[in-house]
Amino acid sequence: MAKIGRDAPAIFRRAFFILATAAAGAAAAPPPASPPELAQIGKPDAAEAQRILVQFRESGIAGEYYLEFDLIELPRRGDETRFRGRMWGGHNEQGAVARIALMDAAGHEHRLLVQNGARAAGWVLEGGTVQPLAPGSIMAPLIPGVELSAFDLQMPFLYWPGATVESIQRIGGRPAHEFLFPPPAAFAAAHPGITAVRSYFDAQFNVPVKTEVLGADRRVTKTLSLVDLKKVNGQYIPKSFEVRDENSRNKTRLLVTAAALGLQLPASVFAPAELGGEAPVPPVEQLPP
Repeated sequence: MAKIGRDAPAIFRRAFFILATAAAGAAAAPPPASPPELAQIGKPDAAEAQRILVQFRESGIAGEYYLEFDLIELPRRGDETRFRGRMWGGHNEQGAVARIALMDAAGHEHRLLVQNGARAAGWVLEGGTVQPLAPGSIMAPLIPGVELSAFDLQMPFLYWPGATVESIQRIGGRPAHEFLFPPPAAFAAAHPGITAVRSYFDAQFNVPVKTEVLGADRRVTKTLSLVDLKKVNGQYIPKSFEVRDENSRNKTRLLVTAAALGLQLPASVFAPAELGGEAPVPPVEQLPP
């Protein structure tokens, strides 16, 4: 778990998952040297819990940006596999939006457009044709051999009704509010293996530091965790992020290898109908490692 300091609001506030939406923002006052005792924090009431969620939904990297990354599959047994990826991100009137291109082991490029928000949606390029992401495939791997799914990119549970704060826990040595998100009826019917999502929000900065997908009997089936950070043009973004299947114990690590922030991208980059076209890549000199 990365250490949280004075720039924590700029570190954690959303997600490529956390990657696609790590926020820029004013630095908060540094936390106390010793984290407060859990008894001093107290659970937020319903109104405060809703405010925390709204704040998180509206956060994101300032402006538009481009990232290059590796997806490293780390099986419990066997050799690791590395996939190359690129991502273009920004915001529109609905929320955060991201275009992703991933190269699989066979050298085929997979393209995906993900729209976050209350009306989250996704599109994929299949056989040269742009298709809406099928609701039933939201939990499927983005490409064969990785744990990362469209669900991990969109984090739709942040908009599910009925979220509650269950308790206060200590995560990474700091107090965190444990949020529980029960799935709405339509999602539960389509994905009966998911009974809830649990996310831990840092009690000082109101941002999630760990997220768990729960299956039958509320057992954790998948965990999403931030590993490391990097600073680009004065902004913190995640450098490394892991998704772990708790049944197989296989992990996928996302490692950012280059980033360019503060871009002005053509509107076509985030247009579903244009997913088959090429998106601009910043010159090498604009991509600090």
